[in-house]
Amino acid sequence: MAAVAAPFMGVAVGGRRGVSEGMFFTVSKLLWFVVNPGNLLLLGLCVSALLLWTRWRRAGKWLVCLCVVFTIAIAVIPVGQWAIKTLENRFPPLTVLPDHIDGVVVLGGVINPSVSAARRQVAVGGAVERLSEMVALARRYPDAKIIFSAGSGDLFRQELKEAHYVKPWLETMGIEAERIVLEDQARNTNENAIYCYRIAKPKASEAWLLVTSAFHMPRAVGTFRRAGWSAIPYPVDFGTKGDETWSLMFNLSHGLGTANNAIHEWLGLLFYWVTDKSNSLFPAPAG
Repeated sequence: MAAVAAPFMGVAVGGRRGVSEGMFFTVSKLLWFVVNPGNLLLLGLCVSALLLWTRWRRAGKWLVCLCVVFTIAIAVIPVGQWAIKTLENRFPPLTVLPDHIDGVVVLGGVINPSVSAARRQVAVGGAVERLSEMVALARRYPDAKIIFSAGSGDLFRQELKEAHYVKPWLETMGIEAERIVLEDQARNTNENAIYCYRIAKPKASEAWLLVTSAFHMPRAVGTFRRAGWSAIPYPVDFGTKGDETWSLMFNLSHGLGTANNAIHEWLGLLFYWVTDKSNSLFPAPAG
């Protein structure tokens, strides 16, 4: 299968984006910047520091105390880990693969295009299982279509496309780049579903695998179903064992990191459902 050249893909796959899609992408980015727990904590500390030097110092003291309580809660109570575990447990690992697969869709979010461009080598992040499983599935199903969907999720650097840096990585893995269709226009999960559907044109009788991180699978499934595509969930990149019990900790960096990921994904589920980008608030396995 011939790889799709980057300049060609903007016409063949994406075409001209609708205003609603562009607005959805921008608003979602700005909304997350505002509600990001780390940003909220930093804003609270800055505002409280300013208030302490004014006649509203009492309010500043209360705000400092509130920030301290929030910080301790994030560091001690594993709320983020529990929330991520709930997301990951929604779709269990696909341990028995079908004998025949017509195609595989792999969602991006693995390669850092900015660092890759600056360092002139592929910079792979923590969700490398998306790429490794893509290679494994390509070898297991030599006749299946493989689509890797990843444009730029950066609000200000749209010229840096993640899909453009997959080809050299594939070559190092011994996979011919021509085997993979590189979709480089999708900026979020909603556009992943739309553009991949236009490329694949899946028939009702065809079996397609959808590969993404386990915590992201519920939103991805809901979005693909909303686009009219009932792909088979193939979750990877698990970050929890799935049977963790509540236990206190004292690790701010871990607590804040897991809380960020969990809040981002749960808000994404809500935002996609409210804006009719997903067919369900919390999608579940078929049947």
